[in-house]
Amino acid sequence: MSDMTSTDNSTARRRGLTAIAAAVTVAALGWGGWHWATGRYVQNTDNAYVAGNVVQITPQVGGTVVGIWADDTDFVRAGQPLIQLDPADARIALEQAEAQLAQTVREVRTLFANNAPLKSQVNLRDADLSRLQSDLARAQDDVNRRAPLVASGAVSQEELDHAKAQLTTAKSALASAQAAAAAAREQLGVGQTQTEGTSVDQHPNVQRAAAKVREAYLALQRMTLLAPSDGHIAKRGVQLGQRVAAGAPLMTLVALNQLWVDANFKESQLETLHIGQPAELEADVYGKQVVYHGTVVGLGAGTGSAFALLPAQNATGNWIKVVQRVPVRIALDPKELAEHPLRVGLSMDVNIDTHDTSGKTLADVPRSAPAATTSVFETQERAANAEVERIVANSLGRKVSPDALAALRAAAPVKPASAP
Repeated sequence: MSDMTSTDNSTARRRGLTAIAAAVTVAALGWGGWHWATGRYVQNTDNAYVAGNVVQITPQVGGTVVGIWADDTDFVRAGQPLIQLDPADARIALEQAEAQLAQTVREVRTLFANNAPLKSQVNLRDADLSRLQSDLARAQDDVNRRAPLVASGAVSQEELDHAKAQLTTAKSALASAQAAAAAAREQLGVGQTQTEGTSVDQHPNVQRAAAKVREAYLALQRMTLLAPSDGHIAKRGVQLGQRVAAGAPLMTLVALNQLWVDANFKESQLETLHIGQPAELEADVYGKQVVYHGTVVGLGAGTGSAFALLPAQNATGNWIKVVQRVPVRIALDPKELAEHPLRVGLSMDVNIDTHDTSGKTLADVPRSAPAATTSVFETQERAANAEVERIVANSLGRKVSPDALAALRAAAPVKPASAP
C-alpha cells in the first residue's frame, strides 16, 4: 500500500514538473517569437521628458509695475495684457513728440508755400528787366541819332548831353534790375532746394519728427506687456511697485498645446533610429492606461555631455568609458495631448518601432516655416504708423485713411492700474 502511494506521488510530481517545463517552453517560444517578429525592432528608454516652448515675459522698456493681470496657473490668450508699467512718463514723451511733429509739418508747409511768392518775385524781376532793357535800347537810339546832328546845328549840345544822361540812367537801372533778378532767383533756388523732389509728408524734417513719434508711441504701448501666444503662466516673480529694467524676467508663459518629448537614447540604440518612425509613449502621471502616439522628427546633433556647462575632458587623466546618450525629439498627437494634457518636465516611457528604416538619420532640408511666431507686436507697429499718419493728415487738413483708424482701434489700450 505504501509503495503504491509513493509511486502515485512520483507520477504526480513528474507530471507537475513536465507541465511547468512545458509552460516555460511555450512562454520561451512565445517570447522568442515575439522578439523575433516585433521585440527586436523596438527601442525603449525611460530617460525621456516632456519639453515645450517656455517663453520668458520680459519688458522691452524699464518702468514701475502698477498692474499684474495674470498669475501662476492662469491661462492667457495671445495679445492679452499681463503686466502694466507706469505709463506717465511715456505718455508725456509721446505728447511732446506729437506736438513737435505737428509743428514740423506746419513749418514744412510754409517752405512749400513760400516757393510760389518767390516764383512770382522772379517773374516780376524778369518783367522789370525786359522793360529796362527796352528803355536802354531807346536811350541808346536817341544818342545815336542826335550825335551826328550836333555838327550841323540841327541838335544842340545840351540836347545831346541830356540824351546821354538818360542813357547812363537806363544803364544803371538795368544793372540794378539784373542784380535784383539774380537775387530773386537765388532765393527761389534756396527754397526749391529744401522742397524739391519731395512732398510735405515725405520731407526729411517731417520724417525725422515722425520717427520720434513712432519711438514714443511704441514706448507707451510697451508699458503694457502682452502675451505673445496662448499658454499658461508659471514662475511669476514680479510684484506691485517693483521697479523693473528692460530684459528682466518677470514671469514665464508655457504653451501646453505645443509640447514634444525629448527621449535620450543610448548611442548603441541610434543605429536603427530614423526620422519618421512611430513611437508609443506613456506618462508616469497617467500610467499605462493612457498611451500617446508620436513620430520621430529629429535626432540631436550631439550628446548631452557635449553641450554640458562643463563638458567632459576625456583626453586628460584616468578615463572610464561611459555610454553617452543623444536626445531624440518626438512629436505628439495634438488630439491626444488635448484629451490628456501634459506638463513640461514630466517623465515619459518611450517605445519606438524601428521596422521602417527608410527615413533619414539627420534632417537635410531647411525648415520651411518658423518654429514659432507671433503677430502681437506687429499690431503695435501698425498703430504707431497710423498715429503718425493721423497727426500729419490733421496738420495738412485732410482725412485720415480708414486703415489707419482701424489700426489705432486695434492697438492695445493702456488700462489704469485698477483694471481687472
